[in-house]
Amino acid sequence: MPRPEFALLKLTLAIALAGLLATGANDRARAQTQIQAPTQGQTQSPPDTVRPEGTTFEVTEIVDAGHQFFGQTSVGLASIVEYVFAQRGRPVGYIVGEEASGAIIGGLRYGEGELRMKTGERLKVFWQGPTLGFDFGADGSRTMVLVYGMSYPDQIYDTFTSAEGTAYLAGGLGVNFQSNSRGVALAVIRTGVGLRLGVNLGYLKYTPQATWNPF
Repeated sequence: MPRPEFALLKLTLAIALAGLLATGANDRARAQTQIQAPTQGQTQSPPDTVRPEGTTFEVTEIVDAGHQFFGQTSVGLASIVEYVFAQRGRPVGYIVGEEASGAIIGGLRYGEGELRMKTGERLKVFWQGPTLGFDFGADGSRTMVLVYGMSYPDQIYDTFTSAEGTAYLAGGLGVNFQSNSRGVALAVIRTGVGLRLGVNLGYLKYTPQATWNPF
């Protein structure tokens, strides 16, 4: 369950949403959302698959960590993780955390969590950003982010944009991919994505401290 501060965050999001509506109309004309199912036999060979042994997570490690983190909402997690591994390979780290979001066509998202690297480092992470879509409402969810292409934990502190607005849904969980200009890629797994798919469009800014500024 989201912590009390996330319940308060959901209420305050409505105030900030009004400022986004003025710019949302132009952006919505360009925004497209596409749901992709995994193609049989489709695989990719990203650089992370050839990293030295012991520096990347195996499928079973991510699935086990996800089951512990998501609990009863982890139905479909194995399918989601296998899909991500087929697309991106083995991650060098993952983030577990909570977030709250709200939308009236244009919206906002805020979250916080901990980055855990295969090499043992752990780092506190906050994220925030605007979202675009054709949906309404507010929600809180748990989030697990698989991380690719990083050599050092603090490389997570950057802005990441959604990759082509694509998403894959299974068993109450969903994943969409994000990337930055430096070759770092993220696979963001959330609960409840199927209810508010429009929030996949936009970007997220990952920071070492919490901030209300999503831009």
